[in-house]
Amino acid sequence: MIYVVVGIAGMVGALLRYYVGVSIPTAWLWGFPVGTLLVNFVGSFLLSWFATWSARIPSFPLWMKTGIATGFIGSFTTFSTFSVDFLKLVQRHAWPMALVYLFLSLWGGLFCSWSGYRIAKLVEKK
Repeated sequence: MIYVVVGIAGMVGALLRYYVGVSIPTAWLWGFPVGTLLVNFVGSFLLSWFATWSARIPSFPLWMKTGIATGFIGSFTTFSTFSVDFLKLVQRHAWPMALVYLFLSLWGGLFCSWSGYRIAKLVEKK
């Protein structure tokens, strides 16, 4: 059962990721991978928020948690595309843009993850 849920949720997450990538072409900002950055920010926030929120609900089914976290959010975000985008910037000798992308991806992703955690905790206190 859990494999089916993860597979279906993964398909939805991957399709949504693809749609965002097609909707936000890198040409908008001189080849800067805005779509990948946006997807990873949103995914970092959602995974942290969801993990924190669902942990306080003991009756939340494990198969559903796994389907959402691993299937949907896991396939929506993309470290591999981030890596390829970074290498493409380096190969084009766009070092300043590559370093900005690296810094934004790392620190922005951590900030979004922290924000998701904090918001879930704030809602928990109410």
